[in-house]
Amino acid sequence: MVTVFGKRIRFFRPRTIWVRRVVQWFFFLLIVLISINHTLAEGGGGLSFLSSASLHAVCPFGGVETLYTFAASGLLVKKIHDSSLVLAGIVLILSFLFGPVFCGWVCPLGTVQEWVGKFGKKIFKRRYNHFIPTRIDSILHYARYGILAWVLYVTATSGTLIFESYDPYFALFNFWSTEVAWSAIAVLGVTLLLSVFVERPWCKYACPYGAVLGVTNLFRVFSIKRAESTCKADGACSIMCPMNIPVDSVKVVRDHQCISCLECTSEAICPVAKTVVLTSGGVK
Repeated sequence: MVTVFGKRIRFFRPRTIWVRRVVQWFFFLLIVLISINHTLAEGGGGLSFLSSASLHAVCPFGGVETLYTFAASGLLVKKIHDSSLVLAGIVLILSFLFGPVFCGWVCPLGTVQEWVGKFGKKIFKRRYNHFIPTRIDSILHYARYGILAWVLYVTATSGTLIFESYDPYFALFNFWSTEVAWSAIAVLGVTLLLSVFVERPWCKYACPYGAVLGVTNLFRVFSIKRAESTCKADGACSIMCPMNIPVDSVKVVRDHQCISCLECTSEAICPVAKTVVLTSGGVK
């Protein structure tokens, strides 16, 4: 038993959503390949069909960063590619359908944080991801909206990709390059260190793109819903939520922190079938 959100909870061994693991590995390896190949291409080597691909070209947040400049002048912020706008549109459509699946299934930085978090789980066991008091945690969740506002304002007024100097994603997959600022490496280091104590700390408290996609939880077509008639209210879904959402106390998860990882569902942790599910319809 463990106390979470003021409740005594029985701990269940989670099942693996293997499809999600496969997708996470695929995109992680893809970004590693693109990053390494981009470095080799600059020296005349690498795979020719990927020579034009770069971290900036495959980052959908770049499409958000350049949106004001593109709308005002028809131009893109330096280093941002047309593909970023296209990817941003695709991710937004998916988010309105299924929520921030990009965060929970695709983003390689989120995946790496989860991997580092496994060490924290082994060390701290059930206390992992529950060190920060609930009230403080709920306040910190809004910090990423402040970061988003700052990034968009400075980018729009300066016409430069200011976030690159602090972006842990860019640092993680390009740390060997002289393009990476020490400030970005420092942010990456802090993120990985905090991941030993808190699951996905960057996603929870600082990611500006997560702030954008989190809003879609209010309007998404397919939502995570809990059937009160079959729910045992044992809190298993809440304790397994990486974003500290009290799933067992709501009928529909519309929290802006949800990343659609589905770790709270009956497919993963809920002991009762068809109790916590992803659906567009209602549940009893």
